[in-house]
Amino acid sequence: MPKKRSGGGLTGTQQAAKFLGVSVLAGAVLAGIALPAAGVLGLAAKGTVKGFDEIPANLKRPPLSQRTTILDSQGGQIATVYSRDRTVVPLKDISPYMQKAIIAIEDSRFYEHGAIDLKGVLRALNKNATSGGVAEGASTLTQQYVKNVFVEEAGDDPDKVAAATQQTLGRKIQELKYAIQVEEELGKKKILENYLNITFFGQQAYGVEAASQRYFSKAAKDLKLEEAAMLAGLVQSPSRYDPVNDSEEAAKRRNVVLQRMATVGDISQADADRAKASDIKLKVSKPKNGCITAVNGAGFFCDYVREVFLSDPVFGKTKEDRAKVWNRGGLTVKTTLDPQAQKSAQESIKDHVNQSDRVATAVTMVQPGTGKVLAMGQSRPYGFGKNETTINYSVDKKDGGSNYGFPVGSTFKPFVAAAAIEEGRPANQVYSSPYQMPYPASITTCSGKPWVNTMGAKLENENSAEVGPYPLREAMEMSVNTYFVQMIQDIGLCPVVEMVDKLGVVQGDGTKLPVAPAPLTLGSTGISPLVMAGAYATFANRGTYCTPTAIESIRTADGKSLAVPKSTCERAMDEQTADTINTLLSGVVDSGTGQKAGLQSRPNAGKTGTTDGRKNAWFVGYTPNLSGAVWVGSPSQQVEMMNITIGGRWHSKVFGGEVPGPIWRDAMTGALEGKEGTPFNTVPIPDAPKADKPDEDSGDGDGDSDGGDRDRGGNGNGSQDGKPGDGGNGGFPIPGISLPTNAIGGGEIQGATGNAANQGPTGGAANQGPTGGGDGDGEGQDRSGTSAGWD
Repeated sequence: MPKKRSGGGLTGTQQAAKFLGVSVLAGAVLAGIALPAAGVLGLAAKGTVKGFDEIPANLKRPPLSQRTTILDSQGGQIATVYSRDRTVVPLKDISPYMQKAIIAIEDSRFYEHGAIDLKGVLRALNKNATSGGVAEGASTLTQQYVKNVFVEEAGDDPDKVAAATQQTLGRKIQELKYAIQVEEELGKKKILENYLNITFFGQQAYGVEAASQRYFSKAAKDLKLEEAAMLAGLVQSPSRYDPVNDSEEAAKRRNVVLQRMATVGDISQADADRAKASDIKLKVSKPKNGCITAVNGAGFFCDYVREVFLSDPVFGKTKEDRAKVWNRGGLTVKTTLDPQAQKSAQESIKDHVNQSDRVATAVTMVQPGTGKVLAMGQSRPYGFGKNETTINYSVDKKDGGSNYGFPVGSTFKPFVAAAAIEEGRPANQVYSSPYQMPYPASITTCSGKPWVNTMGAKLENENSAEVGPYPLREAMEMSVNTYFVQMIQDIGLCPVVEMVDKLGVVQGDGTKLPVAPAPLTLGSTGISPLVMAGAYATFANRGTYCTPTAIESIRTADGKSLAVPKSTCERAMDEQTADTINTLLSGVVDSGTGQKAGLQSRPNAGKTGTTDGRKNAWFVGYTPNLSGAVWVGSPSQQVEMMNITIGGRWHSKVFGGEVPGPIWRDAMTGALEGKEGTPFNTVPIPDAPKADKPDEDSGDGDGDSDGGDRDRGGNGNGSQDGKPGDGGNGGFPIPGISLPTNAIGGGEIQGATGNAANQGPTGGAANQGPTGGGDGDGEGQDRSGTSAGWD
């Protein structure tokens, strides 16, 4: 091995190069890149040995990219993700046959020469000159390792990869200098180990451990002679000698390696002959890369974890820095996902909504007090096939979700009630709550400039039998629209704005909600299920809001721990306020619109929501230790859920308590099984005096006969009633909704599957699906500017 210089003298390699002369050094360059010797003398004018010595030798060897393993909270594997399928192993865990085979075929004098094999260079030059073409190269394993380092550093950037592999004299000279540095710093054993871990073996396998698993489903330390010889033969041309696609060519190349091993004395000729006589016997393991391989439907949660990593500054100052760490991989990411909750969510989804249904569902669960995301699933699986998608319906756009979220309807009303109670309104507050009324002429806002009803817009309750006066408890249980509009007329819009800000409630595109009655009372704008589950978890946590978190810990390949983002918890409302909301929403599942969602085994609370045109139906509910949000609807917002079959069951009209409610009930039941039930801190709410009202019909106001869920969107006879989106003669716009630019009749294409992801604000589809094509009922959604959140 060359020794380091003492007193500025040349190393052994440089002395040999000087002895042979610059022309031979140039020949070494050319031989190393397998070019004819013609033109060798052209390098002589470019410099001397002294010039070569002055070339910088500061090769940086970044950590090799490896697979990252994503685990659930119990340590079970969710998925593996990687830009390079590689598992780095020490030399002792690599079969001796593999070590000998790669040296025999790639650099048989590896232990005898320095960074440059001068004998090999001269032999290659002579052979190339004699043949008049390229007959033999002379790159050593060390030189090949250096080139692979350049390629690894280039990553997936095609321009950088091309620069790292270009066949030029300048790059080859630099490679030689780096090779000398590596020989001096690492030594032969470490170079061999690094080479076997960095080299590409085809079939997406980088490094010998991944290659051994890919082709033989075994560890590299267990490779037999003939298996090792086959892998060593792949290095020269992984595609040409690919045993999966051409076993005959692979066998020929393997036999060349075996014969070379015998020739250099690594194995006997008899052993080589026996191995050559054997067939190629593969046991191929398919690559398992990415969130598409996640278990228990956790592909969307897996993708959410990735998005969190790439967006959070705790993992790097810039997005490029964070992407570099993620792509390098080798991480073990332990997440907050609870396998019991995730399994229960997916089973409930499967029981209630089919993958091929015209509508989809998304379920998200959050732990009150910690913000931990415990479950996240949806009915259309993670993928690129029919009725599949890579758009995560549970999260905001920045985290891989739809552009705007989904209108939440009356699930927004508890936020208004909380704001009013914080303002000092009593828990039995009464408003006249007529069946129909105009929006207030003006309502105060935080800016001091009031919202003004310039268009004379009106609103109405579910049916004509809903006429007040009502106290808050009854208004919440029956989801009376006019009651809550009168409430914001009383307290103003500012307290609601301040409340939803404290609860982390934003639109799906990350922007604040419009300051107007419809979005801040009736839930007419799009919000994601994760945001809703997190906000309701605040009620369960007695008024303290905790930001969602998905990552518990990260360990690097060398065992070091990385800092991870933590949930931050801040008080959003008084405990008394939260306790009052818990009391009110317990009534919703006991005797109100959410009866079909109610849990029998433990205290629970929640709220239903059904939006204009029945394009969205929600149930958001919680126990003291788990909060969950369920959305059902068409991602494109093009399906009105009337006379529709969902999960094999026919529904004349879909309500928040009718389809989302049972999904929530079953998902929560399984998630909480075996866990102790704890009571809410409830408060007594005195009854308010009731005035005479018109008799209410015995049904639910939709013309259905079950007399059940009152969370609904039509009138008493199911006819067109003129509400926004129904196409009736009312047709009045809902004020306060600002539409995105070019929202009507078009939008951006951002696709994931062949299914078009239509997403535009008023029925104009802004296709959002990964390829933009499809059936028109794909993976985006309409931000309904006129949705009034009817219940």
